[in-house]
Amino acid sequence: MSESAPIYDDKAHVRGKLDLRNAEWKRPPEPEPEDGHVEIAFVEHTDGATYVAMRNSKQLEPVLTFTMSEWDAFVLGAKDGEFDEPWDDEKK
Repeated sequence: MSESAPIYDDKAHVRGKLDLRNAEWKRPPEPEPEDGHVEIAFVEHTDGATYVAMRNSKQLEPVLTFTMSEWDAFVLGAKDGEFDEPWDDEKK
């Protein structure tokens, strides 16, 4: 059996403790689809850092939490096509 690398959780002190009561959720301007929109909010925590909270507009929990550096990496990856669906050769 191989040993896995230790897990470092740099958001353990934040997870489930962000105050979302005054969060200003942002979503796409299009009409809401049946399964909801992805919504994000930039939320300041008592540790002085701002985190990005993400949820589905139709299912308000769970709320995913990202550090700003994680969010920046996600946005750059999305812009670079990292999360695009692969082309199906039969549909070209």
